[in-house]
Amino acid sequence: MTQRILTPNGHYRELDEALRDLGVTRLLLVCDGAWEHLDIRHWAEELRDVTVTFFRDFQPNPRYESVAAGVRCFREADAQAIFAAGGGSAMDVAKCIKLFCRMDAGRNYLDQPIVPNDVPLIAMPTTAGTGSEATRYAVIYRDGEKQSVTHDSIVPSVVLMDPSALRMLPPYQRKATMLDALCHAVESCWSVHSTDESRTYAREAISLVTAHMPGYLANAEEGNAGMLRAANTAGKAINITQTTAGHAMCYKLTSLYGLAHGHAAALCNRALFPWMLAHPERCTDPRGPEHLQAALRDIASAMSCEAPEQAADKLDRLVRDLGLSVPSPAPEDFDTLVRSVNPVRLKNFPMRLGEDDITALYHRILRA
Repeated sequence: MTQRILTPNGHYRELDEALRDLGVTRLLLVCDGAWEHLDIRHWAEELRDVTVTFFRDFQPNPRYESVAAGVRCFREADAQAIFAAGGGSAMDVAKCIKLFCRMDAGRNYLDQPIVPNDVPLIAMPTTAGTGSEATRYAVIYRDGEKQSVTHDSIVPSVVLMDPSALRMLPPYQRKATMLDALCHAVESCWSVHSTDESRTYAREAISLVTAHMPGYLANAEEGNAGMLRAANTAGKAINITQTTAGHAMCYKLTSLYGLAHGHAAALCNRALFPWMLAHPERCTDPRGPEHLQAALRDIASAMSCEAPEQAADKLDRLVRDLGLSVPSPAPEDFDTLVRSVNPVRLKNFPMRLGEDDITALYHRILRA
């Protein structure tokens, strides 16, 4: 689908126009704790023709119960549209509220067939990393178990890219979310599900990250705006391909060592990239090893490198130059990590990975 991308002019007139075009007079605003620090809060306070109902009752890694409460809030407000403002958790909650809001409230929504609806979903990311505003994926937790929700209808139709929303990002989160966007694009480029369209998005996203990194890390408005575009474009790429081994291997690193998601993904991909170059005979992409080598050259070119080997070195240097730590594992951690890897995501990876390979890679990732 084609998204309507809005860039605010300071008074959010483009957003006013979008709401008028959609005929919205009652809006559910799903937001996290960042809302109180955003310029757009003044826009919401001054609205005259639109009634805004806030929903904030959720936490990071949102639970099913929070989404169900959000659906009740949507119905009680008789809302006509949903506006998500926040990071990945706010986006996930808003997407699921949209998906469930026309379904049977008397049964668990996750156990029902998906019923698409035309409720407009507007998204304003407050981090430049997940690209959730461009994807058909959401994650919530039921009884402590991760539940992946996927449907084309939850891709937001309108996205507000407001660089001022990134001003208050803490330095570590700023670095980690940028790396998440970069890893999305890199993994999408080499995925077995890549297409001409996804490769175009992935290359553009890598180039945008590379070009805007200095300004973004310096918290300059132009750099923030460029990184928002990078994350959105990378999201469009993984919306086609999904992620691969880097993400399959990084999730347990986040929970075991308290790392941010993008930090963990970058540690994994900086080990995977040179491993791929060293083992061309492991290629499983049905299009053949030459296709995979072309994808790796695309990554290198987008990173302004002459060859994939240089791109792998550049990714390694980037993680080190950003000052991101490497956890110190206990010996028993490796069995835990290997058992945690999602085999479904490994199927998207274009090379054969056995248990011994994954173990060796975790030793490389953790420098053990």
